[in-house]
Amino acid sequence: MDVMNATFGAPPPHKKTETVRPTVQYHPSVWGDHFLSYPTHGHLTAGDSDKVEEIKLLKEEVKQMLFKAGDNPQQQLVLIDDIQRLGVAYHFVSEIDEALKCMSESYQQLSEKMIEDQDFHMTALLFRLLRQQGHNVSADEFLKFKDNNGAFQECLMKDVRGILSLYEATHLRVHGEDILEEALAFTTSQIELLEFSDNMLANEAKRALKRPIRKDLNRVIAQHYISIYEKIDSHNKVLMKLAKLDFNYLQKLHQGELSYICSWWRGLNAKEKFPFARDRIVEDYFRILGVYFEPQYLLARRILTKCIAMNSILDDIYDAYGTLDELLIFTDAIQRWDINAMDQLPEYMKHYYQALLDFFCEIEKYMVETGRPLFRVQHAKDKYKQLARAYLQEAQWSNKSYVPTMEEYITNALITTGYTFLGTCSFVGMGDVATREAFDWVTNDPLMIRAASVVCRICDDIVGHEMEQERQHVASAIECYMKQYGASKDETVAEFKKWVANAWKDLNKECLNPTTMAMPLCTRIFNMTCVIHCLYQQKDAYTFSNNSTKEMITSVLVDPVPI
Repeated sequence: MDVMNATFGAPPPHKKTETVRPTVQYHPSVWGDHFLSYPTHGHLTAGDSDKVEEIKLLKEEVKQMLFKAGDNPQQQLVLIDDIQRLGVAYHFVSEIDEALKCMSESYQQLSEKMIEDQDFHMTALLFRLLRQQGHNVSADEFLKFKDNNGAFQECLMKDVRGILSLYEATHLRVHGEDILEEALAFTTSQIELLEFSDNMLANEAKRALKRPIRKDLNRVIAQHYISIYEKIDSHNKVLMKLAKLDFNYLQKLHQGELSYICSWWRGLNAKEKFPFARDRIVEDYFRILGVYFEPQYLLARRILTKCIAMNSILDDIYDAYGTLDELLIFTDAIQRWDINAMDQLPEYMKHYYQALLDFFCEIEKYMVETGRPLFRVQHAKDKYKQLARAYLQEAQWSNKSYVPTMEEYITNALITTGYTFLGTCSFVGMGDVATREAFDWVTNDPLMIRAASVVCRICDDIVGHEMEQERQHVASAIECYMKQYGASKDETVAEFKKWVANAWKDLNKECLNPTTMAMPLCTRIFNMTCVIHCLYQQKDAYTFSNNSTKEMITSVLVDPVPI
């Protein structure tokens, strides 16, 4: 059945039999009602107001530092790197942009001087910061890191800081940059072999192998770097204090937002109405905090968190509970988007369908109240309908025990990642930068969405396919590829890791100037992909969130940093 062109309708009557469902037991929420204890509008005290004033004063001091460092590129680079890693760069957007723009204009001259001084760390840092800012500077400067025999210089092997900095820079590579591919292989092997006399540097290197800066989440990076920055003898005390105060201030704001979200989730009575679904509302908020953490994106976070929470239930309805007959009429109801379509649905689907319609009405209300155009909501609805059709296709394949070809699978799977829907929804609550042109772009299968979806789908399938195949479940990319090409599991995983690496190169390329869309929009899609990198490394840490994910959330949303 061609699900994309099908007309959905009620299935023919059938005899009553015991309903067999592809159920799976997920662990309950590890958070309980913890975040309901926070006031929904944050809990800033009079003392906090004093800290806000102190933050303003510290920001002015740091601005002056950035300006004064303009005559010393190395000093300014280190300062910008520290500002970014401490999580306060959103306060200095124009200052950092101007400083790096000036450096990009003299990039070759600066890098040649650094290489001449054998300052490998600073050369790689310059490249990384400029690429992160969207400047398409050449990687060919790294060819000068090699000797006459084409090997990386021996002195680099002894430069631990230089190796780590070069490793981080390689994650900004795009297609065709062979020197960065070679540098990645070289620095990875060197980090794995190095013996460190500096424990802090050793820990940073081990962390980087799993969580390079380019692919990590802002709040996670900030909490971690704050914890080690103060131990650096040359740390900037003003910047350190700003970072700590700002982290705790944002944490209180985010706790208040999450309290509101948890209250909404409780109002849905999701745990009782959808006991088969994953109860992961805190993890949903954490994921969206990875997309945008800045205060001005409160409405966008609120909308996107609810979108991903509704999407998670929808996924579990199709994947872990609904029968094919139920899913056929459910998909038809979603295509109709009409309250009258609810009557034919089973009781648990009625609850979801009502919540779905209510939620989108709520978004429309937000749009009217904030003066945003309603076409944004229609785009989100259209992508939700597409998502439901793609989920149904998977359910039909699973019901027939059909293993699709890779072409069939990946065409559908790039939709069921939810990234086309979520990418669209990530723009809905944003400001004027989210134009009609932006929505036309994000809803028409742009390279950024395809690349993000590849990372999501393949990483998810690599870590989760064995558990999923223990029950009735659609074949994953692993099974599809192995069957079609006669490959072993190890060969398949190796090939898919190449797919993921190439997708990251596409994402990096799309973030270089001139970008197809405004950088704030591209950043949302890129950040969504970083969330996947953090949650799908060794296992599905969203579904099984009771270990590393709980630790990350605790560090970002529960424990303040000590002042």
